[in-house]
Amino acid sequence: MIRQVLMEAAAAGAAQLAGYFGKEFTISNKEGLNNLVTEADHASEKAIIEVIHRHFPNHSILGEEGGSLQKEEGFRWIVDPIDGTINFANNIPLCCVSIGVEKEGKVIAGIVHNPILNELFYAEKGMGATLNNRPIRVSQKTQVEHSCLVTGFPYTYLDQPNSPLDVFERLIRKGIPVRRLGSAAIDLCWVAAGRFDGFYEHHLQPWDSAAGFLIVEEAGGMVTDFDGNEFSPHQPRIVATNGKIHPELLQWIQGKKP
Repeated sequence: MIRQVLMEAAAAGAAQLAGYFGKEFTISNKEGLNNLVTEADHASEKAIIEVIHRHFPNHSILGEEGGSLQKEEGFRWIVDPIDGTINFANNIPLCCVSIGVEKEGKVIAGIVHNPILNELFYAEKGMGATLNNRPIRVSQKTQVEHSCLVTGFPYTYLDQPNSPLDVFERLIRKGIPVRRLGSAAIDLCWVAAGRFDGFYEHHLQPWDSAAGFLIVEEAGGMVTDFDGNEFSPHQPRIVATNGKIHPELLQWIQGKKP
């Protein structure tokens, strides 16, 4: 039942995303420069929540735009109606709907749907990960220096030791390719599909990573915080890799790589 409702909810949100894509719509700014929200975000989230509450009226929801709707203990749906809003607002097709489902605080299922590229990633705990219903696996690279990485930068952050720019500079000065797509959910899914070998980011919200991190794990990858601890989407720092480069990438990120 969870799978069916996830599919239906993601499809409802993706229909709104696709319907607004390339059209004119209202845009406003949240806290921080270029932290946008559009009427499409609100329409997508509304459509997603309507589906969830039609089937599970007592489940809680944590949404990027609508905040927290606390109801029955046990299940919580973590919703990003459009991940990659800057891309979406500029007609860049790297944007998606992302929904994760928690049971007793643990993510048990996740879906990421990019209707513009016709890519639907899905995972259930212990059941593997798929792209458009076909199984996916992470890459087999064994060294960071031979890897293709992806990252993102927060819109607002304080200058601090080992900042996002510090880590980025260390890697690119060694000639390691590091991309920035502008959607953490897509970054994670592309690690799961073996297109990237690793992803890291200094500051994410739960809705950015709740679905994608499970998809990486179910595709055979590894996801931790910056210290190598078990990952939770309710803390901001993430490292997701094929598993083989994970210990070394942590060293690069921590500034411990000779």
